[in-house]
Amino acid sequence: MKRILLTTVALGGLALGSPALGADLPMYRKAPVAPPVYDWSGFYVGGFGGYAFGNHNLVFPPGPNNGFANFDLNWESHGAFGGGEVGYNWQSGNLVFGIEADGAGGNINGNDNNIANPPAAVDANKLKWVASLRARGGITVDRLMLFFDGGWATGDITHTNTNPGVGVDTFTVHRNGLAAGGGLAYGITDNLIGKVEYRYYDLGTYNHPAPTNGVAPYNVSNTYSTVLLGLDYKFGGPVVAKY
Repeated sequence: MKRILLTTVALGGLALGSPALGADLPMYRKAPVAPPVYDWSGFYVGGFGGYAFGNHNLVFPPGPNNGFANFDLNWESHGAFGGGEVGYNWQSGNLVFGIEADGAGGNINGNDNNIANPPAAVDANKLKWVASLRARGGITVDRLMLFFDGGWATGDITHTNTNPGVGVDTFTVHRNGLAAGGGLAYGITDNLIGKVEYRYYDLGTYNHPAPTNGVAPYNVSNTYSTVLLGLDYKFGGPVVAKY
């Protein structure tokens, strides 16, 4: 009987101490679910529109005769433009590398008729269309990307020289050059990407050695600064899990 009583007391003591012992044991918790992050990789197509500012320097060979300026005549062109683009991005960590091709047209024109002491003849330029093929690199924070790009550009420019009382000389030249820029892109939805971008085109210098309306031969250099808004549709998986 004494042995049974001791055994009962011992079991009761263990039962009373078990909650305290259980409180000291570590509790198991489920690992938190990793939040999804935006995946920029994939093929995309889209469109854009904006405004362009052109700068044109005319020089009469053999060189400028206008003080310290590197031109004899200068004028600006401006106007709205729009077009489409296709591209592909590869993402590694928070870095994005890609390639993009685009083409655009618009009403970007101007002339030197409003400069001080205008010449007898008036020069005017119109950019008919422009296209580019550019490499692109960016850094991302989830759905936001800061990017820069650069590459090859090409386009057609129509030049018109009006010599009052003599005639009008109009011609179109095809030019190749450079394009570069940068901007911000944002994943509005899983597949729609909006962007704001600055892009610079340098279409080089064309020459007109034999005008048909009595003016002297001349060369014209052409650069354009553009500001645009775009919207792209990205194909493929929108998000990946981040561990």
